[in-house]
Amino acid sequence: MIYSKIGNSSLNVSKIALGSMTWGEQNTEAEAFEQMDYAIDHGVNFFDVAEMYPVPPKPETFGESEVIMGKWLAARGARDKLVITSKVTGASNRNRGVNFIRGGASLNHEQIEAACNDSLKRLQTDFLDLYQLHWPERATNFFGKLNYQHQPKEDGVRIEETLEAASKLVHAGKVRYIGISNETAWGLMTYLRLGELPSNVKIISIQNPFNLLNRTAEVNLSECCLRENIGFLAYSPLAFGKLTGKYLAGAKPANARLSLYERFTRYEKINCEEATAAYVALAAEVGLSPATLALAYVNQHPLVCSNIIGATSVAQLQENIASVNVTLDGNTLAAIEEIHQRYPNPAP
Repeated sequence: MIYSKIGNSSLNVSKIALGSMTWGEQNTEAEAFEQMDYAIDHGVNFFDVAEMYPVPPKPETFGESEVIMGKWLAARGARDKLVITSKVTGASNRNRGVNFIRGGASLNHEQIEAACNDSLKRLQTDFLDLYQLHWPERATNFFGKLNYQHQPKEDGVRIEETLEAASKLVHAGKVRYIGISNETAWGLMTYLRLGELPSNVKIISIQNPFNLLNRTAEVNLSECCLRENIGFLAYSPLAFGKLTGKYLAGAKPANARLSLYERFTRYEKINCEEATAAYVALAAEVGLSPATLALAYVNQHPLVCSNIIGATSVAQLQENIASVNVTLDGNTLAAIEEIHQRYPNPAP
């Protein structure tokens, strides 16, 4: 396994991080335990969860992924070996199906403190290594939205209050570091500017989507992160499984995420099928599975600090973690760029 520090922090994390959004929905508690056991045995020390997991979010399963992880941490006594990150739900009106969370989630003082306290209880830990703001309060471009429309009257809770509330968690010893997620370059730089205030802490990371169908982070976030030493945590590296090729030609594999849930349409846009087919063909040419090609690309990208993978079976998990041992050569990277030029970011 490869390890690196997250930004300007002391957190030394594995290049592959284990995501948990299927635990309690597509995966049972026993299956989640098996995944965590395998991951830690193979060098993964970075576990990613969120209060709203599993996904799709439902009142009856809210927080279940954290509960499962907490039970495993207590049973294995592994807390000190791991870097644990969770997330507070962003504004309910910016995402579907989360209005039930605290009667309408918002990134204000009261809700951030309540969310953190509840996550700590479910995870059976006294602190979180990294606590992330799951998505912005304001109306801006994330979750695939394009064509920014300036609507300052819909900003909701100001970033000043959000960062102040998160900083208090650090001062109280409940959280070691703060990160953001699904944010824009303007949002990132605003958090950094406000982090200069004596009462605030500086964010250390941003968790955004990054995969062969969505490399939009390269446009402006990449420069911000590299110049400001902000750790980029890549999520959805397989584009909800699309980049494995298993959904090509309209296939709907049994029990696969996109077969089960209509919610996930981000990677169904124009040219996604054509781009995926091209990457699958390239993988065959270079003797790799499509999943390994896609993951290896993310792993070795200079922007990426850690690659957050998810799996519904140990077989998938084995392949995903093993991708850290694959280095794509110059010819393969050039072929990827050629495909990217033909189908640039079909699923931003």
